[in-house]
Amino acid sequence: EAMVICTSAVPQISKLSVIKAMLKIPLNILAKKKAINFRDLVFKYKPGQYPEMVDYVGQKKQIDFAKKLGVKHVILVSSMGVLDPNNFLNQIGKDKRGNGHGDILIWKRKAEKYLCLSGLQYTIIHPGGLVDTESRKMELVLDVDDALMRNEKKSISRGDVASLCIAALTVSGGKSISFDCIGKEVADENNVRSPEDVLKEFLETGKTADYRLGPASY
Repeated sequence: EAMVICTSAVPQISKLSVIKAMLKIPLNILAKKKAINFRDLVFKYKPGQYPEMVDYVGQKKQIDFAKKLGVKHVILVSSMGVLDPNNFLNQIGKDKRGNGHGDILIWKRKAEKYLCLSGLQYTIIHPGGLVDTESRKMELVLDVDDALMRNEKKSISRGDVASLCIAALTVSGGKSISFDCIGKEVADENNVRSPEDVLKEFLETGKTADYRLGPASY
């Protein structure tokens, strides 16, 4: 028996920030800049749907419920980039002074640690940027501790993440593991290895995320 947790707080874009960004387009073009600076867009979370409540409190409740049900294995889909407290994802939901309900990666990290200490078998998956492309068209690359953040391309198909969740159910062999994942383009898509083969090979390396890393606030 297993449980897959893939909940995440979802921000809403501020319509006012969109209008302001659009008004700047002519000036940006004249200045030979990007038409829209996406950093000017403001995102906010709905009341009660902040990262602390969804990605930490909510996930803790799901983990506790898994234990109550007698679930043996929990698969948690989190996010890559958690070791960088200045990651732009953490700024979503905050104002220019840094106040507000943000720090989504920090709250995800706290939930991961809670799962690690729960006594349950766990598989924690940190995908790169999620894209809506066809699955099993790119070679899956796994590593730990944000090493893959150094890659120029750090995306992965949502379908491939789902396949890794399924693979964790079949090849984990009772081992707990936490890892990052992205997709890499290959010359021949017919030679792409299955998620099961990639995960099984990675499990043999003995690598897993080091939860001693990161700011003390994690």
